[in-house]
Amino acid sequence: MLYLSRLTSLALTIALVIGAPLAFAAQPAPTAPAVAPAGTAATTKAPLPLDELRTFAEVMDRIKAAYVEPVDDKTLLENAIKGMLSNLDPHSAYLGPEDFAELQESTSGEFGGLGIEVGAEDGFIKVVSPIDDTPASKAGIQAGDFIVKINGQPTRGQSMTEAVDKMRGKIGQKITLTLVRDGGAPFDVVLVRAIIQVKSVKSQLLESGYGYIRITQFQVKTGEEVSKALAKLRKDNGKKLSGIVLDLRNNPGGVLQSAVEVVDHFITKGLIVYTKGRIANSELRFSATGKDQSEAVPMVVLINGGSASASEIVAGALQDQKRAVVMGTTSFGKGSVQTVLPLNNDRALKITTALYYTPNGRSIQAQGIVPDIEVRKAKITNEQDGEYFKEADLQGHLGNGNGGADKPTGSSGKAKAMPQDDDYQLAQALSLLKGLSITSGR
Repeated sequence: MLYLSRLTSLALTIALVIGAPLAFAAQPAPTAPAVAPAGTAATTKAPLPLDELRTFAEVMDRIKAAYVEPVDDKTLLENAIKGMLSNLDPHSAYLGPEDFAELQESTSGEFGGLGIEVGAEDGFIKVVSPIDDTPASKAGIQAGDFIVKINGQPTRGQSMTEAVDKMRGKIGQKITLTLVRDGGAPFDVVLVRAIIQVKSVKSQLLESGYGYIRITQFQVKTGEEVSKALAKLRKDNGKKLSGIVLDLRNNPGGVLQSAVEVVDHFITKGLIVYTKGRIANSELRFSATGKDQSEAVPMVVLINGGSASASEIVAGALQDQKRAVVMGTTSFGKGSVQTVLPLNNDRALKITTALYYTPNGRSIQAQGIVPDIEVRKAKITNEQDGEYFKEADLQGHLGNGNGGADKPTGSSGKAKAMPQDDDYQLAQALSLLKGLSITSGR
């Protein structure tokens, strides 16, 4: 399984391995491994640097003897390993048991929890939204509720991470939240943790003919979810779409294979991405399989500085293949590949082994994907149009020769609020799609 993500301690790109010395990923040749076995070297091993090893041992002894507080060997060695990895590059790291478990959880899109999206306000944890069909929604928790205690412990002053960690946990365990709603008296709600499935794909029609697909991160099932979203958009529209907006803004990355599957839904042939590194097993190529589900309709991809790694692979592939217009601002620029190898005691080693390249051979490392059309984030201010006196307001006016109802002043009514109303970049993307649709005769 292949993974990509932005600059975080849990980011990885190639081969999440659980309980096995090797990992094999989807690839053109079934026998080509995604990572090399632990200990495989690209070149002949050099002699051990004995002087440096003696220095390491001496430093360790000095710390144990002279440091102000006692330090055990295990702590010193683990810190040495962390330092060894962290000084290579920002993405190589040593993953302890908690980090490794959280990584598996975040990329699967499933975890044990309550189903609450939370935020911070005035030092308290506030419910942004309960997720449908979860313990939180079934218990009647509402958006705007303040969580003032978790299992009797006050939340004021806690970080978001601390609060979320306390609400997540073993499936089937009970947890008590103390809530305050609309300034009223605190009350307790007892919930039972369950498996929470977080959908990485959201979709809707922006207006007749124009579909919108938002990918928040690339999880294991994201490719499948995009396929379902395309089918639903076609069904809701009742006919072939006129255009699609694919929104990858603030998407930190995730599973590489899912990114490849997403691109495969929009192109019929050609290269999607390839990787190059020192070891032969790090060189992979991914190409389209001819499963294009988009019917080749005009397409705009939205990116920004928060679009990283797997997001950049998708944007770069669709840009190089001339399949979509990329709009927004320059992406994050994370173009390196990390191999994750499991160690003993539920730990893992993550090291950078390769760079990935777009179909045209572009490395985005430290440069990012530059949009075809730069559109910066801006606020939309809707001004009230003046009501003009129209022909249809005149007494005794002639009817329309081709039939149809008259349209006097004020007949248009108030339009339903849509995402593009308050999103300048999305509004620009929709306008471009309309222009492309008109000129292409769709």
